Amino acid sequence: MELKDIQRRLRESIARSGIAQKELAVRIGVSAQTVSKYMKQDIFPALDTFAKLCAALDVRSDYILGISEY
Repeated sequence: MELKDIQRRLRESIARSGIAQKELAVRIGVSAQTVSKYMKQDIFPALDTFAKLCAALDVRSDYILGISEY
């Protein structure tokens, strides 16, 4: 799996969550602009932030990383 595929899965998970970007930013301790950049493929979160994102979105990290399909 390529980085662009991982980023696509992350974007899709954020969009499906129904959590506003501003609220998600508060939950994971980053700015709303940073979440916006995740959505636009400009950047990928640091590992600690990625773990927080997965928890906030209630999605498994191995799904985002392409290790599993769920």
